[in-house]
Amino acid sequence: MTSTLNAPPTSPPRPAQAWWRRPWIVPLMFAVAAFLSFSVPPYLTFDPANSRLEPPPGNDLYYPFLVAHVLLGTVCMTTACFQVWPAFRTKHRRGHRITGRIYVFTVIPAALLGLYIGWYTSAGPSVRVANLVGPTLWLLFTVAAFRMARQRRYDEHRRWMSRSFALAMSIAFSRVINIPAMIILTPRVDESFGGNEQLMENTAVSIGVWLSPLLLLVFTDWLLERRKPRPNARRAAGTPTAGAAR
Repeated sequence: MTSTLNAPPTSPPRPAQAWWRRPWIVPLMFAVAAFLSFSVPPYLTFDPANSRLEPPPGNDLYYPFLVAHVLLGTVCMTTACFQVWPAFRTKHRRGHRITGRIYVFTVIPAALLGLYIGWYTSAGPSVRVANLVGPTLWLLFTVAAFRMARQRRYDEHRRWMSRSFALAMSIAFSRVINIPAMIILTPRVDESFGGNEQLMENTAVSIGVWLSPLLLLVFTDWLLERRKPRPNARRAAGTPTAGAAR
């Protein structure tokens, strides 16, 4: 007879909560829609003159790679919202898996294109390094999340996917940080930047691209630790301990 004492304990699925019990999901989707409606349309014309980033002279690959990166990033940000939506994840598991695969296999080319675009930034070396570190971590976190899902290690999958989501949203949050950074630095352009406004703007951009992913990753890990079930809570729920499984 096969013993089931050592089988991993299974916990009953958590009931789905109505969207209004998760008040952050609607503002999140609204913020993503607002950011995309502002950022994406100039690239739908496929005209380099409408680009928010000036292509480097003589680089014919930059603009098509930039357009592809923007369009792929749009898919990433949209599908990521469904990945972190608890009600959708619980009620529509097949939809969660489909959007998850779309997200993962869109992140890969989007991150690689981001590395190329980031290398040719005109905002200075600090922004260039941030633009290389960010897509690299985004790619690694996403691949780690995918591997955990394939191995059915769903708790670890959720943690890595949450970090990947944080980096996906960091581009939008960096734009928010740039506003107070510009407000604070503008009066100091003569004192701190020798009257060089371009240097001041590059510094503000650098603050945004470094601080945005850092704050979002710290906040994400704080939430993950806060929501981690405590040993006492697991025992109260009837989950067998290591000693009881022997």
